[in-house]
Amino acid sequence: MESTIKPLNPIALRLGGLEVHWYGIIIGIGIALGLYLVMKESERRGLNKDTFADLLIWAIPISIICARIYYVLFEWSYYSQHPGDIIKIWNGGIAIHGALIGAILTTIIFSRIKNVSFWKLADIAAPSIILGQAIGRWGNFMNQEAHGGEVSRAFLENLHLPDFIINQMYIDGTYYHPTFLYESIWNIVGFILLIMLRKVNLRRGELFLSYVIWYSIGRFFIEGMRTDSLMLTSSLRIAQVISIVLIAIALVLWIGRRVTGMAKEHYRD
Repeated sequence: MESTIKPLNPIALRLGGLEVHWYGIIIGIGIALGLYLVMKESERRGLNKDTFADLLIWAIPISIICARIYYVLFEWSYYSQHPGDIIKIWNGGIAIHGALIGAILTTIIFSRIKNVSFWKLADIAAPSIILGQAIGRWGNFMNQEAHGGEVSRAFLENLHLPDFIINQMYIDGTYYHPTFLYESIWNIVGFILLIMLRKVNLRRGELFLSYVIWYSIGRFFIEGMRTDSLMLTSSLRIAQVISIVLIAIALVLWIGRRVTGMAKEHYRD
């Protein structure tokens, strides 16, 4: 049976010499849906509906650049010998933590220029960010990347996965953990949780910090299963280190902002 399994075509369509990949389409869908939700919520929270559209004009390209820089820096042993490949982002090689760094820095600067609370923007955007991440992982699925270690077909069937997922996890004669799916599900649950936390009316900034903590916990454990991790040392995965650091920073900010009185306003204020 395995010999007849063919992977899904990662190319959605060809326009002349231009190839449109499913990865880009799926990422675009995640961004579009996230933007729609964030614009609706920003209106409810008293912001101009174009605020996030203006922000994304800057945040998207800067985040992509930062995601690439982050990846290249931690794979410098290769790119130092192949500098011409640094710009070849179409061959893969972007890191979500780099994108988040770029997005946060852009939002901080944008909020100061527009005289809008960074924490207000971050809280409104948090559910859309994690939903976009959940959708984006299916781009990895189409590319047969971001998977875990070897497993048997029986193991995947026992997870009650549909055949199209099981078959796509058959790569070069071996089945692999669908870690893309684990993270996507974790993020969808996180999206639901954040939507519910809106009703709790946490103090300003705490919805975003909840996102950071939730995503980082899931990423820490799922990253340990992956086979393509960026490594800090031979045994230390960068994403796991960053996840622990982010959880610690989020908790310190959460407690510190309450203790110092910086978090007086609430999400619905």
